[in-house]
Amino acid sequence: MSGHPLLDDALGILDDLVAFPSVALTPNVDLIAWVVDRLDGVASDIRLSHDATGTRANLFATIGPVVDGGIMLAGHSDVVPVDPDDWTSPPFVATRREDRIYGRGTADMKGFVACVLALAPRWAALDLALPVHLALTYDEEDGFHGAPVLIDSLAGAPRPAAAIVGEPTGLQVIGAHKGCYEYTTTVTGMDGHSSHPAEAVSAVHHATRWIGGLLGLAEDLADRAPTDSRFEPVHTTTNVGVVAGGLARCTVAGECSFEWEMRPVQRSDAGFVRGRMAEVEAELLAEMRTVHPEASIETEVVCEIDGLEWDDTSPAVDLMRSLLGGDPPVGVVAYGTEAGLYQAAGIPSVVWGPGDIGVAHRPDEFVEVVDLVACLEVLERLPERLVAG
Repeated sequence: MSGHPLLDDALGILDDLVAFPSVALTPNVDLIAWVVDRLDGVASDIRLSHDATGTRANLFATIGPVVDGGIMLAGHSDVVPVDPDDWTSPPFVATRREDRIYGRGTADMKGFVACVLALAPRWAALDLALPVHLALTYDEEDGFHGAPVLIDSLAGAPRPAAAIVGEPTGLQVIGAHKGCYEYTTTVTGMDGHSSHPAEAVSAVHHATRWIGGLLGLAEDLADRAPTDSRFEPVHTTTNVGVVAGGLARCTVAGECSFEWEMRPVQRSDAGFVRGRMAEVEAELLAEMRTVHPEASIETEVVCEIDGLEWDDTSPAVDLMRSLLGGDPPVGVVAYGTEAGLYQAAGIPSVVWGPGDIGVAHRPDEFVEVVDLVACLEVLERLPERLVAG
């Protein structure tokens, strides 16, 4: 297999990145400090922004002139949780077996970040007219909490002309993806003995009816799908992933909570779902409060991230066409990324990176070495776009 002069550097960096167990909603400041140290003398400007606890940080680093324009290479530092018993090698050790690197985050998306950091000194040595930016966020995997903080912190900072979000696309250019709206709903009734259920208000019972109302919108959402939808499935989807409630088989449950999501193909679908569920909720509450006036149904917004909207004239899509050469196909995906947030903030974005989304979030996650080589080869062409204003 052909290599790349910087492949060993990228693999060494990936070793170090994987060794940080940067699971979402846990501190990542040690990882960010390691990246800052690596960029010392390479980046011309580094900006950090933090969550309210100060234990999780975003990084925005500029290589080259601190001016508007240039390209932002965006990734997230966090990974999803692991059960080491499900792995054939330690999840937080980058283990090479044949031509794959195994470890949590190798595909999603520390492999891309490793390639960017390997190339950074080479870019810094050039006389760039426009900068390369590295954006690295926290908590993407659990509510996209970091990117909005990073975006807010860029007021007055150089504004990138386009962004590549390096999620594992198998090196396919992705020009659009669905939104990602996530919620936790808690139903509070009144507990009681199961021998007299009418004298209590079962939170589990009413939660299941709420969930049934949500899942019952599938046909309506299918009918609302745009005729030119590029997605698969073509329509907005909903899902309830976690349900918890009750104390015992013989007790009427006083509380039940559930975690759910929708993935809109268009913003109007989110309003449609909210409106229909408000009607279901009003009916349930009226029934519950005839027995227990304090009964409630409360929904917490975890995140409401709009999708990456299709724009065939996007500067980010044009950038990828020039880097890859010819007229590469531009696809769409159903999963969400931070690209929609960057696009909404005025930074045209595209999703492209090494690795397969099919192995992300799973035991024995891996990235192919050949993908890392291809990523290095493509990203090293960036200066061709940045040597003239």
